[in-house]
Amino acid sequence: MSGQRDGIDPRAVVAEGAVLGPGTTVGPFAVLGPEVRLGRDCRVGPHVVIEGRTEAGDRCSFYPFVSIGQPPQDLKFKGEATRIRIGSGNVFREYVTVNLGTKGGGGETAIGDDNFLMTGAHIAHDCRIGNETIFANAATLAGHVEVNDGAVIGAFSGVHQFCRLGREAFIGGYSVVTKDALPFCLTVGNRAECHGLNTVGLRRKGYPDETIRAMKRAYMTIFRSKRLHDRALDEVEEALGHVPEVALMCRFIRGTKRGVIG
Repeated sequence: MSGQRDGIDPRAVVAEGAVLGPGTTVGPFAVLGPEVRLGRDCRVGPHVVIEGRTEAGDRCSFYPFVSIGQPPQDLKFKGEATRIRIGSGNVFREYVTVNLGTKGGGGETAIGDDNFLMTGAHIAHDCRIGNETIFANAATLAGHVEVNDGAVIGAFSGVHQFCRLGREAFIGGYSVVTKDALPFCLTVGNRAECHGLNTVGLRRKGYPDETIRAMKRAYMTIFRSKRLHDRALDEVEEALGHVPEVALMCRFIRGTKRGVIG
């Protein structure tokens, strides 16, 4: 292992070549592979396994039995050199699993900063997670899923491969998401349906009332009017495109490949 030994339990297995930043501690029976790179002040709990080309930033917490850096659960994977890149300030609670990327998916599974993954959450290969997201217990992503900043995924929910969850999307517990979930909206059910703007959540985050009204008007025009879809988007962009959140929602819808949950 490169770097200091202070804070590493003698019962841990830290491979030669692993790099740990100052202040990082490793609990008993944890296993860190030779290509692991952890930043400053990380906490690796007992029985954690971190392997593969895994890089994490500062102040990440890995609770007991977390497994990060195992090969992807993809039959096309043949041992290519892929990686996991994790930002700073993330919390991985017990039994969270994060898999390496695949060559066909860009070679990288990426997680941003200040995310909170509760017990049993799963991040599959080539997923891209933004910042300040929350994964409740056993929330599960298939491969190639994109989760934007501030999204919340409820307990025992599953997201189909190649889906996108928009900024501050709220996915209710036990949902099955098979299309893109709209930003700022409540998406719930099996199969999931959109139930409009997450008004309570938006107010808690401090969005002004005029912004919420504009977003609600945009949503109603796009999804509840009898206008053709593209025409409705054009009207919304012309009338309300000056509101950044409305413009973001329109870009998200226009960028869909699987369709959006409306």
